[in-house]
Amino acid sequence: MPSAPPVLIVKARTGSSSDEPVKFSRDFIIGRGEDCDLRILSEYVSRQHAKVSFQNGDWWIEDLGSSNGIFVDGQQVKAAPVRPTLETRLGVEGPELFFAVQVPPPEQSGDQTAVYVAHYFDSAKDGGEHTQRIRRAFQSVQSKQKRKYRAIVAGLAVLILAIGGYAWYQNRQLQQRLAIAQELFYAMKSMDVDIASVERLVAETQNTTGLRQVRTYQTRRRELEKNYDRFLTTLRVYDPKLTEEQRLILRVSRIFGECELALPPGFMDKVHEHIVRWQSSRRLSNALQTARTNGYLKLITDELLAQNLPPHLIYVALQESDFNAFISGPPTRKGIAKGMWQFIPETGVKYGLRIGPLADFRRPDIADDRHNWEKATVAAARYLKDLYTTDAQASGLLVVASYNWGEDNVIPLIRKMPQNPRERNFWRLLVDYSERLPEETYDYVLNIVSVAVICENPRLFGFDFESPLSHLESR
Repeated sequence: MPSAPPVLIVKARTGSSSDEPVKFSRDFIIGRGEDCDLRILSEYVSRQHAKVSFQNGDWWIEDLGSSNGIFVDGQQVKAAPVRPTLETRLGVEGPELFFAVQVPPPEQSGDQTAVYVAHYFDSAKDGGEHTQRIRRAFQSVQSKQKRKYRAIVAGLAVLILAIGGYAWYQNRQLQQRLAIAQELFYAMKSMDVDIASVERLVAETQNTTGLRQVRTYQTRRRELEKNYDRFLTTLRVYDPKLTEEQRLILRVSRIFGECELALPPGFMDKVHEHIVRWQSSRRLSNALQTARTNGYLKLITDELLAQNLPPHLIYVALQESDFNAFISGPPTRKGIAKGMWQFIPETGVKYGLRIGPLADFRRPDIADDRHNWEKATVAAARYLKDLYTTDAQASGLLVVASYNWGEDNVIPLIRKMPQNPRERNFWRLLVDYSERLPEETYDYVLNIVSVAVICENPRLFGFDFESPLSHLESR
C-alpha cells in the first residue's frame, strides 16, 4: 500500500493581510473560483489556474489552461516539480507561491528501549560475550554511518557550490537582460532626437519626402517600444511587490524621458517627500481649479502634443505660476519674468512675444504678450521643444531643469556631457554635477515629478479632483 504524501505547506503572496500558509496532504486546485481548494483573488489568476498533485514521490504543479500561465524562475511551464528554492508565479507579474514540505517529527523512544541502549552501549562494564558481540556490531555500523555522513556532507558542499554557481549564473543573466533593455531604451531616445531633427527640417522646407521619413522613423520607434515593454515584463520591473506609488514614480520617470531601469538611489524617497508636501497644502487643488475654470488645460496639452512633447510638461506652468497668467516674478539681472510661463524679456522676444512698456515693473501689462496665456503657451511649447530635441537629448527632466535654472547655467553643464541620450540625461546630471546643481533646481524638478505622479491617480493620494490629463484618455 503506498504511503501518504508528505504535508505540503503553501503560501501565496498577493499583498493581502489574509495571505496565511495553508497545509495540504492531498491533491488540490489553485484558482480564483469559489470551488478551488486554495482561492487567490487576483486579476492575474484564472478561475481554475493550476493543480498541485503528488506524483512519483514528488509534489508537482500543473497549468490547467490558465490565461496567464505558470512561471518558474521567470520561464513559463506547463508542469514542474514544486521546489522551495524556485520562484513560482501565477502569471509573469502575478501572485508568488511559496512551498515547503513539512518534515514529520522524530518518533519518541520508549523507556524499555532506553534501558536496552544503556545496557549494551552506555555501560562501562565489559559485559558478557553476547553483549560484546552487539557492541562490536554497533561500532561497525557506527563507523559505516560516519563514512556515510561524511559523504553526505561532501555531497551537500558540492550542492551548495552548485546552487551558488546557479545563482551567479542567474544574476549574470539578469544583468545581461537589464543591459539589453537599457540599450533598447536609449535607442528609442536616440530615435526621438533623430525624428525631431527631421521634423524641424520638414517644417523649414515643406519637403514631403522628409515627412515620409518621419513616419518611417515613428513606425520603427513604436516597434522598439514594444520590445522594450516586453523586456520590462520579463524583468518584472513593475513588480507587484512595489507599492502603487512606486510604480507610478517609475511610469512618470519614463514619460519624462528617463530610463526607469537606471533610477538613482534615493530618488523615490525624494519624490515621496515632495508628494507629502503637496498633500499638506491646498496649492495643487487651487491651481488646478484655476486652470479648469479658465479653460487652460486642453489648449496647453494640445500645444505640447503638437510639438510631440509629453503632455505632463503642463506641470511646468503650474510650478512657475500656479496657472496665474498675470503674475510677475522678482527683479533679476535679466529683467522681470512675467505671465503663466514666466518668460524673461530676452526669451520672450526670441519666441515671438511682444514685450510691453511695463517690462521693468512688477505689474500686469495688457500690451505684453507674456500675459496673453494662449500666445505664451504656443511660445513655451516651442521653447520646450527646442530644449528637448537639441541640448537635452530627449530628456524631459533635463528640459525641466533647464527651464528653471536658465540656459546660461544648465546648458554649459549639459554640453560637457557626451551628446547621446545614454550619457546625457537627468540621472547623469545628478551623478556628475550634484555639487553644482542648485537645491532650488532639484526641488523644482522633484515638485514637477511629484505633481505628475499625484495627477496620475489623485484619489490614491487623498485628492478629490480628476486628473488634469483625463481628457486625453479617449484619444
